[in-house]
Amino acid sequence: MAVDYTTHDGVAVITLNNPPVNGLGHSTRAGIVDALERAQQDPALIAIVLTGAGKVFCGGADITEFNTPKATQEPMLGAVIHALERSAKPVVAALHGVALGGGLELALGAHYRIAARGTQIALPEVKLGILPGAGGTQRLPRAVGLQTALEMIVSGKPAMAETLANTALFDKVVDGDLLAAALAFAREAGARPGPYPKLRERAIDHPDAAACIESAREQIAQTAKHFPAPHKCIDAIEAGVVHGFDRGLAFERECFVALVQSPESRALRHAFFGERAASKIADVPSDTATRTIAQVAVIGAGTMGGGIAMSFVNAGLPVTLIDTSEAALERGLATIRKNYDTTVKKGRLSQQAADERLARISASTSYDSLTHADLIVEAVFEDLDVKEQVFRRIDQLAKPGAILASNTSTLDLNRIAAFTQRPQDVVGLHFFSPANVMKLLEVVRGAQTAKDVLATVMKLAKKIGKTAVVAGVCDGFIGNRMIEQTIRQSLFMIEEGALPAQVDRAIEAFGFAMGPFRMSDLAGNDIGWAIRKRRYREHPAQRYSTLADRLCELGRFGQKTGGGWYDYKAGERSAMPSQLVDDMIVAHARQAGIVRRELTDNEIVERLVFALVNEGAKILDEGIAARASDIDMVYLTGYGFPPWRGGPMLYADMLGLAEVERAIRRYAAQPNGDAWEIAPGLVARAAQDRRFNG
Repeated sequence: MAVDYTTHDGVAVITLNNPPVNGLGHSTRAGIVDALERAQQDPALIAIVLTGAGKVFCGGADITEFNTPKATQEPMLGAVIHALERSAKPVVAALHGVALGGGLELALGAHYRIAARGTQIALPEVKLGILPGAGGTQRLPRAVGLQTALEMIVSGKPAMAETLANTALFDKVVDGDLLAAALAFAREAGARPGPYPKLRERAIDHPDAAACIESAREQIAQTAKHFPAPHKCIDAIEAGVVHGFDRGLAFERECFVALVQSPESRALRHAFFGERAASKIADVPSDTATRTIAQVAVIGAGTMGGGIAMSFVNAGLPVTLIDTSEAALERGLATIRKNYDTTVKKGRLSQQAADERLARISASTSYDSLTHADLIVEAVFEDLDVKEQVFRRIDQLAKPGAILASNTSTLDLNRIAAFTQRPQDVVGLHFFSPANVMKLLEVVRGAQTAKDVLATVMKLAKKIGKTAVVAGVCDGFIGNRMIEQTIRQSLFMIEEGALPAQVDRAIEAFGFAMGPFRMSDLAGNDIGWAIRKRRYREHPAQRYSTLADRLCELGRFGQKTGGGWYDYKAGERSAMPSQLVDDMIVAHARQAGIVRRELTDNEIVERLVFALVNEGAKILDEGIAARASDIDMVYLTGYGFPPWRGGPMLYADMLGLAEVERAIRRYAAQPNGDAWEIAPGLVARAAQDRRFNG
């Protein structure tokens, strides 16, 4: 049963019991209504308490029923709340743990509310591109005031119950036994004659509501310009202020229905479910025993190694940072200290917390220091010979059962694992720079990687705040394999007639955080150069423009050298178009006999994005990624793909795969068209009117 019903000395207790978060699935909703009716019919009862089993009151909608008929089967949540309001006996909602989304809306329909101290409450629907759809935009302003409600609903951020103890949201915030307090409160309420208070009947009291609402609009004008939901939240709240509860409630419902159908909401909901799906590995059961990770060693104190070390110490794990020289270690530690100093100065971290994190890092020039580590992460130069030296040394010294991880971004993990006598313990942990900030962690599964190793690192990823996506072994795994094709296209396009600034502007207008040329300058053009040199040897048939190599031959490696595809002033990161580079591009085209033409921004965007889609389809065909949403999560969390578009594979789904195929075939017929080898999986899905996702 999703709802339990008991009685306690004249009070009915209705307990939501739908683990893990007492989600408001159909059986829960129906159970509440049935229990309310049962309590109404019992003359021995004078009041009702509504609470939740386990550690939470209610986490909102039951996500297991999303996109199923049960999600819209009556009684809907609005009908449940109406049943609470019209109860002839007072209903007391007793909240603990969390009351989120529909769970909070349910409580807002009760006559009274009490909460355990520390209860988190929120209406987070805006994060899914929708708004509260069961009266949240109407009742919360009447409970906590207009200003506070605007902040909570538009941001979706949680608040602690005790911070709202002096509002009409809570009649009491208690320590100790919540149920006992709720029963006592219910008996007192039941001893009084009705009618009992309803939030819908309260006025929204504010000295200048119009100015308050306009201020909220101004605040989101830039931050939410691509997302309609925050704007609709404000509109719905305003409707309740101006036209009253009933018209506000009707308008809220109109907004909810419209937003659910919007591409932005579809994208955000896709990301929500995609993150959860990414944590599941088909042949690794959720109850797989994991290894204990209490000590971490990181080999390489450069930018990446230092960021990786910070990721672990930020989560409370001690780290030994190892490098070949004291000078390298000191440079790495100095960078880490500078990063923490900056965070402290910005007020995001206390000095005490920063000192505690720094104290968890020890440094050593000896590999002997890794003998006690449960996890060893190699973060040295991206060269297979260098990796071989490191892993053979690790293999000699690491304790049995230690997990040996490589931060390689492109190299063959199976070859790396073969440098050891324990390939089952080797896994790829591809962090993204800056590693202490970026959410994405590509977990590369080698041919012999043990299941408990995978289960352990997936669990660890969550602990250090990363979104982990499992990838199979191939050159570049998921993210870098796909971005390689967009880089090839961007280089071909500047040969054909565009310039770096136009390419970057076009894709940034589409919504990418950074275009390919600015991204290359930031990462360092020499890194891509080294990878291309390897690929020239290993894949001699694959054709590249030589423009990027010519740039590197000039020593223009990007921001760190003061010039790359763009010019940079000393100490500044602003990219300024470079006449030298533009002239080099035009001269290169002339020497190659290329007649330059004007490229539209639409062509630039399509060639860059569809290159991602086409390579993503190949990755699915080959089983490198388990599902299309995994690819989308890689690009949403690691490569700056616009979140309101949901990732490259969902974006293609929303356009229609037949349209994507037609565009690719059109570009394949142009100069440089041999760079397009259309993925069989894309062609097959387009022919069958199927999608990548679902």
